[in-house]
Amino acid sequence: MTNSKIRGVLSPVLTPFNPDYSVSKPRFLKHCTSLIEQDVGLAVFGTNSEANSLSTNEKRQLLDVLVENGLPTNKMMPGTGCCSITDSIELSRHAVELGCSGVLMLPPFYYKGVSDEGLYRNYASIIDGVADTRLKIYLYHIPPVSQVGISLALIERLLKAYPENIAGIKDSSGNWDNTLAMLQQFQPEGFDVFAGSEAFLLQTLRHGGAGCITATGNVNPSAIAHLYATWQQDDADVQQADLNTVRGVFQKLPMIPAMKAAIAWQAQDPAWATVRPPLVELNQEQNNQLIKELTEINFQINNSKALAHAS
Repeated sequence: MTNSKIRGVLSPVLTPFNPDYSVSKPRFLKHCTSLIEQDVGLAVFGTNSEANSLSTNEKRQLLDVLVENGLPTNKMMPGTGCCSITDSIELSRHAVELGCSGVLMLPPFYYKGVSDEGLYRNYASIIDGVADTRLKIYLYHIPPVSQVGISLALIERLLKAYPENIAGIKDSSGNWDNTLAMLQQFQPEGFDVFAGSEAFLLQTLRHGGAGCITATGNVNPSAIAHLYATWQQDDADVQQADLNTVRGVFQKLPMIPAMKAAIAWQAQDPAWATVRPPLVELNQEQNNQLIKELTEINFQINNSKALAHAS
């Protein structure tokens, strides 16, 4: 992995599928390339990537596709946190060997009510298993989905035991007080805090944070990256309000199918709407609502033309 730490805006990249649910590698490569061109990093295999519907082998292959096609590894933070320690080690080691800037790591999430001790042993086993100081782990705190949270005490313990490997966190709790506590307690020590949504981007930057890792980076990349680049300018609050308006449209619906439906509509590529079971596509009423509301705010996906040429 690279020595310089990754900062800015990253997107948990949507994974495009063919109608038979196989991964569409050409669409995936086009989408990732377009995001990089708009200064958005690649948190591939995140929640909105349908990562837990992908096999370990599929993830390895997709990461290889990006690297083989020359996309910058210093802009990559692949998700490598699995329920299985051995899968997490395999994916993390592969990311290290490819030179990715970091890995985004869920806690093991199948068993609920697990202790901090159990979570510590999980992360420790992965770090010891990879056994490479180049490994930079960004913890992934998303209790609304995983039902397994990462406490401040656990972060503190991991930082003391593995200061070279524990690099930061994505806080998708939706609780600003929790994000602020992380910023105040750990950011000054070099532990980078990323907001889990652009809705908290400006607040996070004003408190010294590293940026955001956000689902709607898939569909609104340029505007989010622009706020990151210009957050100290006078119009930052106006920019933030505009970002919130766009996100609000998508949040009214199941987010993953909604973002894919928006790309399918604007790229005129119906296959982009495909999600893997157990997720399902938007129904016609939902799709009509999405198009209506996006049209009303004159929303345009900047990369839709590029995506339209993938197949």
